[in-house]
Amino acid sequence: MPRHHTKGSAPGGSQRQLRVGETVRHAVADILSQGSVHDPDLEGHIITVPEVRMSPDLKLATIYVMPLGGRDTEVVLAALARNKKFLRGEIAHRVNLKFAPDLRFRVDERFDEAERIEKLLRTPAVQRDLAPDSDDQS
Repeated sequence: MPRHHTKGSAPGGSQRQLRVGETVRHAVADILSQGSVHDPDLEGHIITVPEVRMSPDLKLATIYVMPLGGRDTEVVLAALARNKKFLRGEIAHRVNLKFAPDLRFRVDERFDEAERIEKLLRTPAVQRDLAPDSDDQS
């Protein structure tokens, strides 16, 4: 009997998608940390690769990146897009897949969202709501 996959079976995709995404993430992080990509816009930038999401057919990898300090994100994304062919070839050599996935680069906005939530939690109104009531301790 054929297996039927439900569309929302796991938050980040299937177990296979997660495993391949993590393998691709390690490969991209290694390539970038070794300075293998020779692009003047990438030199001097330390780039974090917090996540790679794979499509269900494993033919598309969405790579989330964040330059250290969050500066020059557009310049870094443009440089990575220019060097997509080289990176795809390097990933093909390092990751054992039937097809080398097409690469798409996005800025990871989780750090900005975490900072926004942290600021909200420090506002006086939230602090007042989080403080224990002294009247209830009778």
